[in-house]
Amino acid sequence: MRADDSPLSVAFADPVLRAAGLNDDSYGEIRRFFGLSHNQLHKLVCYCHFGATINASVAAHSVRALIAADDRPSILARLRDMFRR
Repeated sequence: MRADDSPLSVAFADPVLRAAGLNDDSYGEIRRFFGLSHNQLHKLVCYCHFGATINASVAAHSVRALIAADDRPSILARLRDMFRR
């Protein structure tokens, strides 16, 4: 699954991320380091979403959307809060 210039290899090439503990550019290591689920990482890097290559701005947008989604309460939490009022 490894590829040159992929979002995974670009992340590993960053000296700040390596200094922070990113050990390699493998799928499992990227998941561990960033705390991503299989589904989250799949949505960020899989060719089935982007084709053989991904534009850097598209990748950045996808990461921002993932972060924003993590900041919102889940639908169950929102429903629970509605009924508590």
